Amino acid sequence: MSSAAPTAPDAAPEQALRLADRAARRPRTARLLAALGRHRADLAVALFFLLLAGWLTHGLWPDPASRTLALNAADQTLYEWFLAVDARALLGDFSLLTDRLNAPDGVNLMTNTTVIALGIALAPVTLLLGAPVTFALLAAANLAGTAVAWYLLFTRTLRARRLAAGLGAGLCGFGPGMISQTNSHLHMTAQWLVPVIVWLVVRLLRAADPERIGPADPADPAGSTVVLGPDRRRMVSSAVGLAAAITAQVFIGEEVLFLTALTLLIMAVTYATVDRELARRALPGFAGGMALAAGLALLVLGYPLWFQFAGPQGVADGMFSPHYFSADLRSWWTISPLSVAGGDDAARLTTGPAEYNTFLGWPLLLVTAGCALWLGRRRLAVACTVAALVMGGLALGPAVVFGGARTGVPGPYALLAGLPVVDGALPMRFALAVLPLAGTLLVLAVDRALRGTGRARRLIPAAVGAALLPLFPTPLPTAERPALPEFITGGHWRQCVRPGGVLVPVPLPTPKEPWPMRWAAAADAAFATPEGFFIGPYGRNGTAAMGTYQQPTSALLSDVARRGDQPVIGDEQRRQAAQDADFWGASCVALADSAPHAESLRATLEQLYGPSTRVADAWIWRV
Repeated sequence: MSSAAPTAPDAAPEQALRLADRAARRPRTARLLAALGRHRADLAVALFFLLLAGWLTHGLWPDPASRTLALNAADQTLYEWFLAVDARALLGDFSLLTDRLNAPDGVNLMTNTTVIALGIALAPVTLLLGAPVTFALLAAANLAGTAVAWYLLFTRTLRARRLAAGLGAGLCGFGPGMISQTNSHLHMTAQWLVPVIVWLVVRLLRAADPERIGPADPADPAGSTVVLGPDRRRMVSSAVGLAAAITAQVFIGEEVLFLTALTLLIMAVTYATVDRELARRALPGFAGGMALAAGLALLVLGYPLWFQFAGPQGVADGMFSPHYFSADLRSWWTISPLSVAGGDDAARLTTGPAEYNTFLGWPLLLVTAGCALWLGRRRLAVACTVAALVMGGLALGPAVVFGGARTGVPGPYALLAGLPVVDGALPMRFALAVLPLAGTLLVLAVDRALRGTGRARRLIPAAVGAALLPLFPTPLPTAERPALPEFITGGHWRQCVRPGGVLVPVPLPTPKEPWPMRWAAAADAAFATPEGFFIGPYGRNGTAAMGTYQQPTSALLSDVARRGDQPVIGDEQRRQAAQDADFWGASCVALADSAPHAESLRATLEQLYGPSTRVADAWIWRV
């Protein structure tokens, strides 16, 4: 062999590099497979929750654009419009005061439940596949995500057994209140950040406790232990994380954040009362950490919150009557109509199918009460029990209602009525906080039973399972909805109005009939629409109201669409129609063939605005 012959590395350097890269990849792959193996049970639980959420909302698939939640179609239309407007942030066309509805005044997005963070996060989905697809994804993802988040909190923070954590998380994510709120209330079901907030608060409390126990020698974890001081680095990181979670939740759903904060406050006071020594030790550091979290959050939220309450089109009050939205006392031991053991007769005990918040049923109430008693004076159990009783009591509203009749007995909510912020919350939604509180009690009881011996080891899990079984949810009812006109879906609206301009659909959208807002949502909110379904300062003395007042021409056209009668049009009506078009800043009026009483509307519009132009399946008037 010649001495000039190349060695193996010199002869094939590429092959050597490939072998080295393959050798480096094998440990990473092995680590990944090992991690999946260690967490396969957790992954199985998460997959189950995801499949359950998909099954419950499967009526929206496979064509979300043509399907709607039958029990609350109007709110679905509203949220699809919200998602379309939120998605415009990806195009650099976004403001907290949007001009794409209620032209020319616009709509304050902070005043409305616009799920801004979710809409922006899923903007690519909305722009590529449409707002109905994003809505359907969120309807399912909120249920599964909330359940998975609680499961992780129970297994990681409480160190609960998987069976116990799964049962409790299932109630938190798929309880009656969550299922009913899934009927188009995305801001109420997006609760997957709540367990994160709870975890960060617990983490902060533990870090603030100076009597933490740790190893005397870090190199010898099994050695003797000593008392450590507060973990300031952990306190700061917890406060920063808490500020970030709170900020995100404000842009998802402020009402959920309010309920979470109130519940945690009640639990903290109860915990401090039960364990005064812990309160004495940890309170200074804990209070400092919470102050840091609040300060950091306000740096980001100061302007948006000011904009919400005092900015253009903002409102500082609530628009819903607490007397009307009070939970019926009987509904607590009634099973939801959206559960396998529920009946339609129970629907009369609430304001609508999206508010079955208190329908826990007597089996779950009895078992939860029994678990609370069995757990005895365990501090967390006491705190959860007190908070559940307080939040459940507040749900009864200013005056107790029983079986649909007002008893005249004042409810605990009467003590809070009229307070800022509180006034904007619906009393019956306070009951949503009872779900995770009851779920935590069940987790504590089942976990304790599984760790013990005797009859309780089988009796407690069996009793909890039997109590939850009647509440197992049924798929949400869905229905077909009318197809959008080809004038919109084919992009022909651009012949009528330039992007950013004002298109007037006939009839105009209202809170009770918001369907024309689907036009704008399908066009990615590229054009503006007058009037519509939203919350704005159009009540008495600038208070909150749903929608705005109709202009005379809008009221005239709505009456024609409702009754089909063709009104007598004179010069006064034509002058008013021109004035209203100028007020709206309208470029075009459009009437689709599918509009109710389309022929009467077309004849009326031709008398108001002159001859029409045919574009696809619509008639248009350039004004």
